[in-house]
Amino acid sequence: MNTTSATTATNPAWTGMVSIEDTALAVTDTGGPGTPVVYLNGSYASKRHWQRVIAELGPGYRHITFDERARGKSKLATDYSFEACVRDIDAVLDARGVDRPLLVGWSYGALLGVHWASRNPARALGVVGVDGPYPAGWTDEAGHDEIRKVFKRLKPLMPLVRPLGLAARFSAETHADLAIESHLLHAALEPVLDGMVVPVRYVVASGEALGSRDDLQEQMRKAIDPLLVRNPNLKVSAKVGSNHGSVLRKDSIAVAVAVREVAALERPGR
Repeated sequence: MNTTSATTATNPAWTGMVSIEDTALAVTDTGGPGTPVVYLNGSYASKRHWQRVIAELGPGYRHITFDERARGKSKLATDYSFEACVRDIDAVLDARGVDRPLLVGWSYGALLGVHWASRNPARALGVVGVDGPYPAGWTDEAGHDEIRKVFKRLKPLMPLVRPLGLAARFSAETHADLAIESHLLHAALEPVLDGMVVPVRYVVASGEALGSRDDLQEQMRKAIDPLLVRNPNLKVSAKVGSNHGSVLRKDSIAVAVAVREVAALERPGR
């Protein structure tokens, strides 16, 4: 591992690379004795998007961010699947000695967060989902063809937006494949959310996302309404005015409030 660190009273601050399988992940851990908060990025995003949320929460928390495979400063890999991303969470937690994290995910990261928490309920303090995950997605081939067309059109722009943390360092075709996989996982999410036994707090955005139209995003958001009734562990912390792409930048305060809500539910001996 490459490391740089600064000593704190408990858990030193650390920045470096965590090796897993045939790749390595760029990780930053602010250290300290506070509640460990692990931030999970959007599908093609990098850890840079969490800066305002982290600043809003302040040093009372232990903030752990990392770039997924081929995103940000992390290395390329042969496997970019959802299950690979789940394994990466475990690798980061093991490397940093974190046992019971509070998971905060944006979009695809929120999907990762609830899946990890559903598989590890004794280890998860809870999940904050920033505009996700919603139990709805395209499962038909026509929808998948539309996704492929969108990324084919976006292909020339990808090198330009990568430095902004808005695209990964793999092909447009792989971007599309991961988006299709994500839609299928979202469509199958209802039993996962029904079975959640840890607190999940949603920060729900407004308007449409890139590539979305015809009020599709709002329809997807409404899909959680029946689950909110059935499972008391699921709650909406806030409905904000910003859209899917700008929610972390414009509504970092609402995300921080949701994190504090979940952290406050922790009880000794739980």
